[in-house]
Amino acid sequence: MKIVIIGAGKVGYQLVESLAKENHDIVVIDINQAALDKINENFDVLTIKGNGFSSNLLKKAEARDADLLIAVANSDEANVVACITAKKIGVRRVIARVRNPEYVMELEFIRNQLGVDYIINPEYATANEIVRLLLNTNVSYAEDFANGRVRMSEIQIESSSHLIGRQIRDINMPQSVVITAITRNGEVIIPNGFDCIHHSDTLYIMGEKTAVDSFAKMAGVHVINNRVKNVLIVGGGKIGYYLAKKFEHRGVNVKIIEQDMDRCRELAESLSHTLVLHGDGTDLALLKAENVEEMDAFLAVTGFDEENLLVSLLAKQLGAKKVIAKVSRSNYTSVLETIGIDSAVSPRLITASDILRIVRGGKIVSISLLIGGRAEVVEIIPQEGTPILDRPLKEVGIPKGVIIGAILRNGRVIIPNGDAVIRSTDRVIVFTLDSHIESVTRLFCTRGGGMTVYELINSPKDAGDVASM
Repeated sequence: MKIVIIGAGKVGYQLVESLAKENHDIVVIDINQAALDKINENFDVLTIKGNGFSSNLLKKAEARDADLLIAVANSDEANVVACITAKKIGVRRVIARVRNPEYVMELEFIRNQLGVDYIINPEYATANEIVRLLLNTNVSYAEDFANGRVRMSEIQIESSSHLIGRQIRDINMPQSVVITAITRNGEVIIPNGFDCIHHSDTLYIMGEKTAVDSFAKMAGVHVINNRVKNVLIVGGGKIGYYLAKKFEHRGVNVKIIEQDMDRCRELAESLSHTLVLHGDGTDLALLKAENVEEMDAFLAVTGFDEENLLVSLLAKQLGAKKVIAKVSRSNYTSVLETIGIDSAVSPRLITASDILRIVRGGKIVSISLLIGGRAEVVEIIPQEGTPILDRPLKEVGIPKGVIIGAILRNGRVIIPNGDAVIRSTDRVIVFTLDSHIESVTRLFCTRGGGMTVYELINSPKDAGDVASM
């Protein structure tokens, strides 16, 4: 597939990193030569310096032959214009990143009248993810698949856990649960029965939803009351705004701390029941004055990773029940595991996950990027004529870095063994290291286009499409 990416920022880089492993023909366009140089140093793709909305430049890049154009530059207007121009010169499908809340009411017009096939809003999708995390009963990350029947959970092993020092084969695990991966000191391990659990390990477990939650409790994960009544948000940007709107609709008491006075005024005018405070979220005295210890949730969503990490740590030490930080750099994931922050969200990974569903061939229902993008969980409906169908899994030749975690068949969750056989009507949840994504594609998909726009818009994982607001 030929793919043109306009914008070599964080999301553009993540897309190149994910797609380059799948042998797509990729062209990256950006006006920032330094950003293009960074991509050239790490990936074998074509880069072109210039404005992606220029028809002459797109013709020079032979974009008319592209199957897909993805516009993720910093400007919403430039992204929309680039997609319109690309459609005019013959690009088959286009995706625009649109972030400004003021454009929300215009999305149907942009899609239907201007021909932009798909619109994503990273900040809105991130707000959705944060709300979802707050409604989980476990303090660790959890993601549901197969219409809520299958759960992938991230469990951090604390010093009090009775699993420490035990081999996996000796753990009394439910039959409907499997450990898909372990992260230890920044390393990703695909475990077997002889691997031991260590203190500070992070386990990624998959299985039937209630069984996963039961195993998490057995492993020593604390269970919290998921009723959220009081929330403090540090950062009044787009994510903070969307979060406040969502919590207002739920009747939650919301406070936002924002440093910029003009932004405070804007928020106060646009939010009906949110208390907007002008101040520095890292000010310990301010946090104490606002009774952080009484907060059911503390959310750090400023534009600076370091500030989010610092203020989250302060809030946790002051007694906030659940703390979530927004981070952009994947190398901060290991830091979070050691300083006690409950969850982290990355707009970059959320946006990339949403776009990858379109790019990948086959009936991909959802994609979640894990461990800073080094692994994925893919929910997929296998296509007719692919190698994975109608054969015992032990005969298929599945690489070690790929785990068939669960199969949903006629409403029933199956945790497969080597004798299991996948049917064309199944939904399959697959854990894979990023180095084996091409293997998953070969096993489950025939080459060709991805999901249709209708399928994407009606997908239950369509968190990035703000038309549903």
